[in-house]
Amino acid sequence: MIFGLALPLLTLVATGPAAAAADYEVAEYTIADATGDWGFPSPYAHYSRGPGYVRMSLLFDTLVWKDDGGYLPALAEDWEYIEDDNAYSFELEEDVTWNDGEPFDASDVVFTVEYIQDHPYQWVDSGIIDRAEATGDRSVKLYLSEPYAPFMDLVACTLPILPQHVWDGVSDPASFREDEALIGTGPFRLSDYNKAQGTYLYKARDDYYSGAPKVGRIVFRKMSDQTAPAALRQGSVDAASVPPEATIQLKDAGLKIIEGSHDWNAKLMINHQKEPFSDPEFRRALAYAIDRVSLVEVTQRGQALVGSPGMVPPDSDWYNPDVEQYEYDPDEARDIIEDLGREGEEVEILVAERGIVGWPGSRVAELVEEQLEDAGLEVTLRSLDGATLDTKVQEWDFDLALLGHGGLGADPDYLRRMTLDEVLNSARYYEDGELVDLLEEQQSEMDEDDRADMIFEAQELYAEDLPALTLYYPNWYWAHNGDLDLYYTRGGIAIGVPIPLNKMAFL
Repeated sequence: MIFGLALPLLTLVATGPAAAAADYEVAEYTIADATGDWGFPSPYAHYSRGPGYVRMSLLFDTLVWKDDGGYLPALAEDWEYIEDDNAYSFELEEDVTWNDGEPFDASDVVFTVEYIQDHPYQWVDSGIIDRAEATGDRSVKLYLSEPYAPFMDLVACTLPILPQHVWDGVSDPASFREDEALIGTGPFRLSDYNKAQGTYLYKARDDYYSGAPKVGRIVFRKMSDQTAPAALRQGSVDAASVPPEATIQLKDAGLKIIEGSHDWNAKLMINHQKEPFSDPEFRRALAYAIDRVSLVEVTQRGQALVGSPGMVPPDSDWYNPDVEQYEYDPDEARDIIEDLGREGEEVEILVAERGIVGWPGSRVAELVEEQLEDAGLEVTLRSLDGATLDTKVQEWDFDLALLGHGGLGADPDYLRRMTLDEVLNSARYYEDGELVDLLEEQQSEMDEDDRADMIFEAQELYAEDLPALTLYYPNWYWAHNGDLDLYYTRGGIAIGVPIPLNKMAFL
């Protein structure tokens, strides 16, 4: 899909690398991406994964943002929490315009909050906000329905603000894919999106309220992680995720290497809605049967941490070291399966080859297949494209599936979201009332020590129930040419996206 140039938001931008070179510190910056297409980059139409949010964030701003040090002003220049009112007050930036030239003000913030209450936005729990009130043209107050510890990360830094003059009257936001759906206050405009080729082209807004970006054009190109190192050395791309084994040569070639924390987990999704997977004992047998240490050593060449059954990574401040680990024990797994009368049970594992280093692809699937068969199961592997696999998991049309997601460096509320929320990658598990209550109550605990105790206990309960099983946390490496100062955002972009493409690096 290529957007026409009839709209003012596109025709106002100078075209071509030559024009950009005259005005910007970096004329054009090309980023390689192994998947390519992450959806139409409007708030409601991008794919529900981090790369989709990153592409949308170049067009839409939030009230507050983050860099590698902490919170930054975005559409709000100042804010405070008013405990007596259980509300956040925001003072908004002056002279902000949407990329069609219309002015931004507090009414757009109020509209956005009310809109997501009528049309749920997958990345933000709108039920947390009781109401929004404009207290002036440049001030707004968000009253919460209850104390909410993760508000700054999960609402203020995540919710893209919508233009009322565009979205008012849009009844089906996911299907709204006209050019107007891309009108935002962000530092870039979208000039081209080709779904089939998996390419995006963004052009800088010289009238951006925080100043014109230093990059004239941002290009996302589809390219495998295995091909990217050569492209980096040749200079045809400027930044890319790269395999661990490529980092030494790239560094020797003068490229910059950055390493992320273990905020992403490869996960075995389990359909606990159907037998025999609905039995916690059977799920525990799966955990004993899978040698997560060998998965790291063999499939990741040692470039990962072994997964914790409590989901939280071992290098996190919120990690509970007392969580049951289910050390590899095929005999124990086989005994449980036999006691349950499930020996010879036919099990299908879905897997997708996404071309991304660290992603649980065919090699992981084959090793898991071998180990489950050693425990007495009959296993079939089925390879699908990534979008189809995601859909099948969302619709509970699977037995076991190999997936992965980030966000594990963000506010620990991700443990609740990835257990209870009706979103992709969540276990959507409600059978344990004690776990459900604990995960919901920790949101309202404003004392960090008390909240940590609750998160620790929740990990133990999650590991006991095993609604899903984290297999490993891969080491992530990005290489870039140094033209921009790329970095990993504190706690991840928005709700925890562990990708070093924070838009502040382009400003």
